[in-house]
Amino acid sequence: MKISLITVSFNAESTIEKTIQSVLSQDYTSVEYIIVDGLSKDNTMNIINRYRDNISVIISERDKGMYDAINKGFLLATGDIVGILNADDVFASNSIISKIASEFKTDYSLDSVIGDIAFVNDKGKPVRYYSSEKWHPGRFVWGFMPAHPSFYCKREKFIEIGEYRTDIDIAADFEFLIRFLKRNKSSYKYLPLLMVKMNLGGKSTKGILTTFKINKEIMRACKLNYLSTNYFMLYSKYFKKVFEYRIRAFL
Repeated sequence: MKISLITVSFNAESTIEKTIQSVLSQDYTSVEYIIVDGLSKDNTMNIINRYRDNISVIISERDKGMYDAINKGFLLATGDIVGILNADDVFASNSIISKIASEFKTDYSLDSVIGDIAFVNDKGKPVRYYSSEKWHPGRFVWGFMPAHPSFYCKREKFIEIGEYRTDIDIAADFEFLIRFLKRNKSSYKYLPLLMVKMNLGGKSTKGILTTFKINKEIMRACKLNYLSTNYFMLYSKYFKKVFEYRIRAFL
């Protein structure tokens, strides 16, 4: 079973090398690694090119944003299973892909898996832990989705359901997962596994104005998929998150 991994990058010279090394250190051998760069203006491509012999596909061209780049990666992928590792994230161990592949090999009817992620500061210290354990599709209307970097799905299912929307700036992953897991009722399995360590400072964690914007986009994502919600429900999640984010002693 081939696993396709997609990394999208833009001006990621400070983090991209750790991301690449994290992929290349995985103990699963049948990995197709695809990097989609958005014409970085810094040293990102020079770093990527150092590892060219071990990367299956590299493209660097102008895109319409992160989700457009992700779509390019999915359409280039030839693996049975596809997942994303952002250009400032790393796998939590070198056996993550092996464990994901094992689940799909064990249950061929499985469409996707989800797991856990940890947020780390600029010193690599974990500051938040997000588990998908208690998540279920009914929680979309409350603004909750499974940890997107832990999401791996069958490529054929992605093709069937369709690409990430490029007219949603921050919450296109939320809208895509609604389509995949709720509207199309695709199967999923939670893996009690810390998959990815993420740097703080992504598009969805940039302050109060971003919070307003992302909730507006989540509202739209729900309406596009015929889910009834309201801003009271969406903003109430911030009180619940206090109890859902937790630090694991072993991190």
